[in-house]
Amino acid sequence: MTDSVRVVWSPALLGYSFGHGHPMSPLRLDLTIQLARALGVLRPDGVRLVDAEPASDETLRTVHDADYLAAVRAASVEGRPDPSRGLGTDDDPIFPGMHDAAARIVTGSLDAAHAVWSGEAVHAVNIAGGMHHAMPDAASGFCVYNDAAVAIRALLAAGARRVAYVDVDAHHGDGVERIFWDDPRVLTVSVHESGRTLFPGTGHVTEVGGPGAEGTVVNVPLPAGTGDRGWLRAFDAVVEPVVRAWAPDVVVSQHGCDAHREDPLAHLRVSVDAQRYVAQRVHALSHELADGRWVALGGGGYSLFDVVPRAWAHLLAIAAHADLDAATPVPESWRRTVETLSGSPAPLTMSDGVEPDFARWADGYDPADDLDRALRAARQAVFPLLGLDTHYD
Repeated sequence: MTDSVRVVWSPALLGYSFGHGHPMSPLRLDLTIQLARALGVLRPDGVRLVDAEPASDETLRTVHDADYLAAVRAASVEGRPDPSRGLGTDDDPIFPGMHDAAARIVTGSLDAAHAVWSGEAVHAVNIAGGMHHAMPDAASGFCVYNDAAVAIRALLAAGARRVAYVDVDAHHGDGVERIFWDDPRVLTVSVHESGRTLFPGTGHVTEVGGPGAEGTVVNVPLPAGTGDRGWLRAFDAVVEPVVRAWAPDVVVSQHGCDAHREDPLAHLRVSVDAQRYVAQRVHALSHELADGRWVALGGGGYSLFDVVPRAWAHLLAIAAHADLDAATPVPESWRRTVETLSGSPAPLTMSDGVEPDFARWADGYDPADDLDRALRAARQAVFPLLGLDTHYD
């Protein structure tokens, strides 16, 4: 029997923890699953929860260097930092069990990819995944192993001819981009705050892919302060056209929710409602273009109580074909848990109280507007390479 959605989840995934005070707290994952359960999102027929064991070195070596794996093991077991490989830095402090914890996330995304490609599931979600900054030879930006890249490599090995990777995290998906820079089978699309104002400082429109793969890297850097209307306009103006032109066999998406206006680490002004809308659009694209084959991953998001659980509970509901009304009340039991942990009032509904709205690119653009200039530059950098017309820009 085909699952409607496979959800990767086990309390063992909470072991990926850089310690007290680090922005990427595993509490955000626990609260997301608690909220999804309280809302009934994980109860419909066809929703299957699966565990994940740590990935083998053979699997990890499809993306990561053997020397780097050895360094992560040394950090994990012996407590030996290696700042040259990003291990033991402020962003990526070492902790006991680091290797197994990071490798478990990889298995979750790998299982999700296999389930979708084999037809065991229509969609699959790993909210612990989306570690898009990890490089083949180094940890970076809270990411030790790049689960998204391992999953994409597995899809290609299984026979996928064209994979579309869509990343809406506030931070540029630099690790995934670098790993597939020269691969003409993988389209990487990243909508993020401009590297001029946010880590990792990359993701410019001039980055379009390596020799033989020109046009397969699409970057949409947004000005700091961009809100719902601009963020959704960017998705309409760039993301949807390039993904349609690519006609992928499978869609892999990263749903970091740190573009939210309350996130402490970025400077965008997006709502949960807009994030829900984009998840719905990615879901629709998977059905339109890839027979529904969709692997959805988590990523960044550091407003632990008000934002991450609601954004990802919506993502889980969308993947389960059980969309929640934006105005759905947050269950009282979950609110009490959050208020006890945070000492602050919890959200009352699954909405920020706004209706997603934006002006479509086809209706014209304003050359005096910073956002529109950024979108026009992104389109002109890659549209011709993908056979798309920009005559009305």
